[in-house]
Amino acid sequence: MIRETEIKAAAGLPMVFILTVAHGVLTAWGVSAIATENVVSIIVSVVLWCLMFVFWAGLFIVNPNEARVLQLFGKYIGTVKDSGLRWANPFFGKQKISLRVRNFETGKLKVNDANGNPIEIGTVVVWKVVDTAEAIFEVDDYVNFVHVQSEAALRNLATDYPYDAHGQNDVALSSHTSQISEQLKGEVQARLDKAGVDVIEARISHLAYSPEIAHAMLQRQQATAVIAARTKIVEGAVGMVDMALDFLSKNNIVELDEERKAAMVSNLLVVLCSDRGTQPVVNTGTLYQ
Repeated sequence: MIRETEIKAAAGLPMVFILTVAHGVLTAWGVSAIATENVVSIIVSVVLWCLMFVFWAGLFIVNPNEARVLQLFGKYIGTVKDSGLRWANPFFGKQKISLRVRNFETGKLKVNDANGNPIEIGTVVVWKVVDTAEAIFEVDDYVNFVHVQSEAALRNLATDYPYDAHGQNDVALSSHTSQISEQLKGEVQARLDKAGVDVIEARISHLAYSPEIAHAMLQRQQATAVIAARTKIVEGAVGMVDMALDFLSKNNIVELDEERKAAMVSNLLVVLCSDRGTQPVVNTGTLYQ
């Protein structure tokens, strides 16, 4: 693999001054040669004067958070990262590459989660180039490579986890966003290491059931929520009934046989667990009539 080698290019302003002075000197020499009709001096001065234009081609500008990858006849020479006006061998190829932080959002990908349910998922990836040589020479188009590999990592991640968690220790796409984001970042980074790219952040930006099952899944979520609420209500009601019976027994308020206890438990549970207001019924007789 080709690794980045940072090199220092000559400052551009001194070279501008040197080339300007050289052009002035060669112009004066050429004028003097013409005046003296010295053919050799005229030819040499003209050739050197034209050659100076080749040296002007060695000037280039490096903007902040940019770099220039230098090549000579297909051979990698090094990377210049110092910003400002610079000068290098005019025969060097000078390819510009951005070192700025970039981000992109994938489209809504349709995949199956770990339970086989079709879902729509999308992600935002924040990244930047950290090795210019790998980005330029190891992959054909590093920007497109980042996009394609990020989508591939997202598809792979989505198939490993369910959309919803059905147990307390289950990791799900919808409930464990931080853990999922960290794992997604790791998967994307592993795929982009060869392209000289550092993944700063990767997080899910869109998550939903596919339209064809969205209504059914909404009903299931609602049913699950109702069951969970009813479970809490029953647990609380049983506790209150136990507390009431224990209070009556300890304070000798009333002695209840097993049948009366069962009737009392039944009535209290109806009152406590009902989702509507109960209507009292006055019993003027006894339980055994």
